[in-house]
Amino acid sequence: MLMTKAAQTDFRETPLYTAAEAAHYLRVPVSTVRAWAFGQGQRKDGGRKFKPVIALANRQGRLLSFINLVELFVLSAIRRRHGVALPQVRKALDYLKKSFPSPHPLADNEFQTNGVDLFVEKFGEYLNLLREGQIEIRGLIEARLRCVMRDEAGMPLKLYLSPRADNERGIVVIDPRLGFGRPVIEGTGIRTEVIVGRFSAGETIDSIADDYGRSRAEIEEIVRSELPLAA
Repeated sequence: MLMTKAAQTDFRETPLYTAAEAAHYLRVPVSTVRAWAFGQGQRKDGGRKFKPVIALANRQGRLLSFINLVELFVLSAIRRRHGVALPQVRKALDYLKKSFPSPHPLADNEFQTNGVDLFVEKFGEYLNLLREGQIEIRGLIEARLRCVMRDEAGMPLKLYLSPRADNERGIVVIDPRLGFGRPVIEGTGIRTEVIVGRFSAGETIDSIADDYGRSRAEIEEIVRSELPLAA
């Protein structure tokens, strides 16, 4: 039975992730996730000095959705390389929203197809970046967007978390339809935390690779992606 588009997208907007989990999966400081997701600072009247950058799935419960992860994944490329302050990010995003009305512009297909240049142009303007800097930012964003697999309607379907140097997506993926939205091995429902659990219990990389029919390099990739959280 075919599902409606609304039904298809529900699981992608389900509140699933804490700020700490999102920070680990995306490899960014948890303070950055909290600032972009919940806002930062507090005024005397109880309001926030800096409003959240993204539209949170469950603000009251302080939980993020898969769509929120995709947005943060794109933003983290800029944050990691340039350490950009929240107000500058917000200005560029506010401009983007005017051209691409969407509650999640950074995850929207329109952004990937023809909104990146607009964002980079305004982002560079606010930061007084020269053309070389703008080209670098564009490359960072496009590299991140390649890690997002979309369905036929252009909606994010999967998020690959461990891109390789050769621009391959890697095998660690978040698919909100599998493993309760936790990272799994691509093409399976096996959660990567199961792999790292066996490794932490003393099993060797080679024995785990044999059991799952994977290469040693792939198991090492999985362990690297999950071990900090397990520790």
